[in-house]
Amino acid sequence: MGTSATAVERGHGEQALDPEIIELLPEQGTWSEQDYLWLTNRTNRLVEFSDGYIEVLPMPTAKHQAISLYLLFALHALMQRTGGKVFYAPLRLHVRPGKYREPDLLLLRSADDPRQRDDGWEGADLVVEIVSRDDPDRDLVTKRGEYAQAGIPEYWIVDPQNETITVLRLADASYVEHGVFGRGTEATSASFPDFAVGVDARVDPPTPRIQKTQQA
Repeated sequence: MGTSATAVERGHGEQALDPEIIELLPEQGTWSEQDYLWLTNRTNRLVEFSDGYIEVLPMPTAKHQAISLYLLFALHALMQRTGGKVFYAPLRLHVRPGKYREPDLLLLRSADDPRQRDDGWEGADLVVEIVSRDDPDRDLVTKRGEYAQAGIPEYWIVDPQNETITVLRLADASYVEHGVFGRGTEATSASFPDFAVGVDARVDPPTPRIQKTQQA
């Protein structure tokens, strides 16, 4: 989902931007990469950049974050064994000139990979997106083409609505399906043969229960 740059929200208790300051911001379609980097260095919102346009992403739901947390722990355990690293959004990924994305999770096989940069990673070996209700095609179609163009070897699409995990592997310049995994199965990796996660817990993670204390 994209929206105007002026819609970037301020945190609780912070002063809103004056209209005069908002007028100084670039118009949609005219933002540069440096403008985008300036903006994202000053907000904790998920903001992506596409050829001059700022796209402010919706706030993740609790279910979205629970799925992300499960996969983060699983991939972190894998990277502890293999010597790589995995991070979670917000973290900028420079897909190509004029394009920055913020995948839900992104992984490098080597902790010393030189593509790690403060302004944004210049590549990844695996990325994960959790499909949002607001614009499913962004993750299912648009980013599939972009991540393939960027040469990212593996792309996981976790779709809570359809209760599937689609694992894509790069073949030449486009993705092919390594597998579409549904309930009752384990999603496996094309790049890490020993890695698998159960689909049920990922598309429908348990909700924590808070027990009310009785008052005397």
